[in-house]
Amino acid sequence: MTEHRLELADVIREYGAEFLRQWGHVVSPRQRKALHDIGACRTAALGGHVEQCDHCSHRVIAYNSCRNRHCPKCQSTARDEWLAERTKELLPVPYCHVVFTVPEQLAPLALQNQRIFYNLLFRAVAETLQEIAADAQHLGAKIGFLAVLHTWSQNLLHHPHVHCVVPAGGLAPDGSRWIACRPNFFLPVRVLSRLFRGKLLAFLRQAFAGGKLEFFGQLADLAEPSRFQAWLRNSQNTEWVVYAKPPFSGPEDVLQYLARYTHRVAISNGRLQSLENGRVSFRWRDSKAGNQIKTMTLDAVEFIRRFLLHILPTGFVKIRHFGFLASRNRAAALALCRQHLQASPHTAAAILAPEQPGPPVAEHRCPVCHSGVLRTIEWLSAEQLLIRQQNRPPIEPLDSS
Repeated sequence: MTEHRLELADVIREYGAEFLRQWGHVVSPRQRKALHDIGACRTAALGGHVEQCDHCSHRVIAYNSCRNRHCPKCQSTARDEWLAERTKELLPVPYCHVVFTVPEQLAPLALQNQRIFYNLLFRAVAETLQEIAADAQHLGAKIGFLAVLHTWSQNLLHHPHVHCVVPAGGLAPDGSRWIACRPNFFLPVRVLSRLFRGKLLAFLRQAFAGGKLEFFGQLADLAEPSRFQAWLRNSQNTEWVVYAKPPFSGPEDVLQYLARYTHRVAISNGRLQSLENGRVSFRWRDSKAGNQIKTMTLDAVEFIRRFLLHILPTGFVKIRHFGFLASRNRAAALALCRQHLQASPHTAAAILAPEQPGPPVAEHRCPVCHSGVLRTIEWLSAEQLLIRQQNRPPIEPLDSS
């Protein structure tokens, strides 16, 4: 048996009750659910299932996953299925990576009004990119892109920002041709920053006027209109950070990026180092110190508190498509793009196929014959699982389900 590596679930199981004792009065139902799900993930509490090898008939009992989208152990299957669909949509062009960040001053407002703020953030990002790209002084084209919301910094504090992956070019306004960006250049980030700032602040003013924003605690005074407007003016006078990372060299790099970022949660189990004397140590990258990798140690309750800052509203869509990649016209727009680029619908898949690993993460190779795949043949409730395990020799559960 391999040595157990520290997981987020271990911290929650050991210190979740103490966290709720201290912070339970302000914990939302969705945060409580995330705590429960992650703590119970792949344990007998969620029941299990019997898997049988389709080659040698070997059987094994595996615990069920919680499938909570904030659980670091439950993203692989969803990610692989999502990536398979995105692979079909890649174009044989360079791709750009643009990141829109929200000033630190606005983060508390975002935290108290997550659903509306994050929706407005997506809207401001989408309108900014599309308007600047459509301007003939810059690109003069209709672009398409994918946007992913992240809400955390490396130290688990609240830091909303949106990553955008954009094909380096777009369709002419009349759809007659593909217009490519200049090499190693997409759109001017200073122009993007100014327009993005103006749009998001305007949307927040509209939301305030419509009574859609709520203010609690340290922000309670902002419920008064003059104070809110003055507070926003301070943000108007600061530079907002929009930056473009080096462009991806091809579809292979795009897929690797999407695999890393799209289904990421606030902290992966791989970053956790130790849990000792009520304190959690984890690796983090300090961007203010030249991206040095450091170790941060937090009280376990504070660690859980920070993690729960990033539990998204129920049903909130954190990965969105815009422009010619929007779902309503994606198929026709991509067909037109490929026509102008003289690329077949299978070009991207053919390029990426050699890079893909063996069986999908959702499949488990048989540990006995190593050639068959374990398939689920029976589901067990927690009670059935207990009875089954009492009536047969102990079986080590699989690491994933």
